[in-house]
Amino acid sequence: MATVEAQSPFAGLANLGKIPELRSRLLFTLGMLIVFRIGAHVPTPGIDPRALAAFFAQQQGTLLGMFNMFSGGALSRLTVFALGIMPYISSSIILQLMTAVVPRLEAIKKEGELGRRKINQYTRYGTVVLSVFQGFGIAYGLESMQAGGMSVVVEPGWHFRLLTVLTLTSGTAFIMWVGEQITARGIGNGISLIIYSGIVANLPVALARTLQLARTGDLQPLFVLLLLVISVGVTAFIIFMERAQRRITVQYAKRQVSGRRMVGGESTHLPLKINTAGVIPPIFASSIILFPVTIANFAPWDILKAAAAQLSPGTVLHAVVYALAIVFFCFFYTAIVFNPEETADNLRKYGGFVPGIRPGFQTAKYLDAILTRLTLVGAVYVASVCLLPEILIASYNVPFYFGGTSMLIVVGVTMDTASQIQSFLISRQYEGLMQRAKIRGRR
Repeated sequence: MATVEAQSPFAGLANLGKIPELRSRLLFTLGMLIVFRIGAHVPTPGIDPRALAAFFAQQQGTLLGMFNMFSGGALSRLTVFALGIMPYISSSIILQLMTAVVPRLEAIKKEGELGRRKINQYTRYGTVVLSVFQGFGIAYGLESMQAGGMSVVVEPGWHFRLLTVLTLTSGTAFIMWVGEQITARGIGNGISLIIYSGIVANLPVALARTLQLARTGDLQPLFVLLLLVISVGVTAFIIFMERAQRRITVQYAKRQVSGRRMVGGESTHLPLKINTAGVIPPIFASSIILFPVTIANFAPWDILKAAAAQLSPGTVLHAVVYALAIVFFCFFYTAIVFNPEETADNLRKYGGFVPGIRPGFQTAKYLDAILTRLTLVGAVYVASVCLLPEILIASYNVPFYFGGTSMLIVVGVTMDTASQIQSFLISRQYEGLMQRAKIRGRR
């Protein structure tokens, strides 16, 4: 009897160059990411780069530093892509929340492909509005900032504010377009890959700083080795949890079709992942915290800056709010992508049932109970991994995110992209076999 071995998401990647369409998609994705990285180094007019660099050197370990990580370092240089993709993510969160409470938006969402296009269009409009608001807040806040005895803005005034708002809004709109193009014409999720490329671009610099601290004696070599072991362990743990799933047995009843021919009767399984939401919860949670606090940091009022300081990484309040936000978005996003009632209804339509569970409402209730327990485990796992850098930075002043949000995003996006490439390869190999096969009907 022939056996079928399970393949990992990275199996078969040696055949990437053999399929022209896949090669063109990969090259297009790489080209778009290169364009994004080039734009992350084009500065916004009217800024003193030395004063800005001195200012962000004082903001390491704060929420501005985390925002700078998601923008790929563009915020610390105040480039045309300084806002990054965070306004788009914030707009997506707002639209998804409104869809759950506004009947009109819920009806649009149920219109299929047309409804999805309308929701995407509203998301784009919201992105522009949020970009204008954030761009004006950043421009207004930078005018009053000084570092090292130098003013960050060379010539303050409405000319600088309007130019900055126009530049940053255009940059975010362009990034949004790049992400959509990657999703449609490339490989992988474009928005996730943009965040991924920004984080990966900063990892060598952060690693070099850690090694420099080890050479100067600020960090002991044994401690650096321990951090390396922790990072490898966290990576392996993330891969294990991202691939973990609960398989629910589904049995299909036999039914008679086309006269006396019987079909069905086979048994299969319904896979439910422990972390159904993937890397979305930490990204959403970060954007929710970053948006108001970033504006408060640039505001001229001391009371807002004091409130923002209480939410800075390393504080107990930030850890609690961040963990609660991750747990909330794990349940929220899982409820969006998986509907137990719809799944149970589809199983009943095709004659499927869970052994020992009545079809319909009881099946939906059973799936919902299992999914709730799995999501709770997944939420605790994601929150624990994302809070790891908080402990390292607060306790040991580690200047590198070993594990945590960045590692979760890097590993998750890498696995998702590799799985999409593997699926593309399998589909193309199947099509090639069908084209070469000689299928003849009965005469």
